[in-house]
Amino acid sequence: MLLNQSSMEIRLTRVLIISPFLLFVVVVNRSFRVASAFPSPKHFRSSISDGNKIPVVLYYETLCPYCANFIAKANGLNKVFDDGLISIIDLKLVPYGNAKIGANNTISCQHGPSECFLNTIEACAINAWPTVSEHFPLIHCIEKFVHAHEFTQWESCFDELGLESKHVYNCYRSGLGVELELGYAAETNALEPPHQYVPWVVVNGNPLYEDYENFESYICGAYSGTIVPEACSELSIDAIASKDSVQKHRVCYKDIFPFISQVKEAVASLMW
Repeated sequence: MLLNQSSMEIRLTRVLIISPFLLFVVVVNRSFRVASAFPSPKHFRSSISDGNKIPVVLYYETLCPYCANFIAKANGLNKVFDDGLISIIDLKLVPYGNAKIGANNTISCQHGPSECFLNTIEACAINAWPTVSEHFPLIHCIEKFVHAHEFTQWESCFDELGLESKHVYNCYRSGLGVELELGYAAETNALEPPHQYVPWVVVNGNPLYEDYENFESYICGAYSGTIVPEACSELSIDAIASKDSVQKHRVCYKDIFPFISQVKEAVASLMW
């Protein structure tokens, strides 16, 4: 099996070397298809009312730099805890991303064994502290180290936050963490439409595609309650409804071979 995969990657590499223009065209066309699929924030207006929280799900993998950036940076996902938006959303994190399930339910991750390890650690953290306000600080801390290229320091987050590490370690060592990851794999693979990359943010059942950093506009566009959070009050109606607000942000593409994913990311970076 490894030999077949290796030979396939060699053939793909030769094609890429021979036809760089073809690859560029494929990536450009794919980007245009995704852009055309973007819904505007206005599309997300629905019958959400007071007492009914808007479901927001982040599908991610721990060592994707763009996932780490989205989780860790000051104006990223964590701002929902500061601007009142958490009061109208039901936030869920799914740490699996672009991983693959192999024989005997073995999991292979896009960024290697370290990513599989941290995916499982974060799954165990979610299991140990089910409330998002309890597990998010630990995940945020770990992803800050990932973003700073110091992910081996992740264990210091327990002391920094005053959390008992044994809950997470017991989950990992007992095999429960793998079971949790297999559950996240099933959830991720059942997405409709299927996820194409990470971060993959879904608001009220609708994927945001590469406009994920504009998630607050989509949430506020879906909200019709009378108690308006600060984040929504600061957004103008025009900003919420405008298609001009749709943007494309960096992602880790879902591919069989990391090499292909790296080429796509490199080409995409030249386009932005």
